[in-house]
Amino acid sequence: MDDNGNLAEDHSALWNGVAGHQWVETQALLDRIFSPLEDLLVETLPAGRGESLLDIGCGTGSTVLAAAGRLGPAGRATGIDISRPMIDAARQRAEKARIAADFICADAQRYRFEPEAYDRIQSRFGVMFFDGAVEAFSNINLASTPGAPMRLLAWRSPAENPFMTAAAEAAAPLLPELPELQPDAPGQFALADAGRTRNMLAAARWQDIDIRPVDTPCRFDAAELSTYLARLGPVGRILPGIEPGRREDVLAAIRPAFDRYVSGGEVRFTAACWLIEARAEGKRA
Repeated sequence: MDDNGNLAEDHSALWNGVAGHQWVETQALLDRIFSPLEDLLVETLPAGRGESLLDIGCGTGSTVLAAAGRLGPAGRATGIDISRPMIDAARQRAEKARIAADFICADAQRYRFEPEAYDRIQSRFGVMFFDGAVEAFSNINLASTPGAPMRLLAWRSPAENPFMTAAAEAAAPLLPELPELQPDAPGQFALADAGRTRNMLAAARWQDIDIRPVDTPCRFDAAELSTYLARLGPVGRILPGIEPGRREDVLAAIRPAFDRYVSGGEVRFTAACWLIEARAEGKRA
């Protein structure tokens, strides 16, 4: 198998294993943290036009349900994610909320979508994990109606998001098995380079590309910080697999790194992101 095949297999194993289950278990916390970004993502969706929307890397479905609510009963919202645990949770949420939404458990890079099936594309932090981004965005383009708008949120650089890297930096001396950040590699910061992202979208035949920075305040209850540190991010994925004593040492080491983010009973940080907008290629032969 080639390197890209190995990467795809690794990401599938990750999101169908510990990472996927942790996201499901911390769904409510993550929804609270990223609620402002959800609002930003869906605020331009029109109501009552009967449009169809595809949400890439939809996770446990929060942004799909938000989009379905804005599109109304005449519209159709579909989420796709590689993680079976998260897709199962998304379906259960939709059923519980009595919201009509569709969910696909598959890799959006390789899935055979119906051609020109979706009038709009969106994603909140779901498009940074492709092992072949041009191939993925080309596939999504073909699934879009000609001229369909795409609206994405992706993280800017690690340096601009110190909250997101604080745990790994503090834990590094105690966790040599932590993976090092690789610039441009599939992962949280894969689209941090706006110029590179623009070139990839252009190569995938997206048009009218606009990439601009957004800095969004996020917050959650300080009582939930211990859960955040123990369950999420690269450190949270490693902790369940190590012995309890060492686990406690790591948590004790990383907790002080977050003191600067705690104020008035809340954890507060700024999410430094790119808002990426583009349109699918026009009339096709």
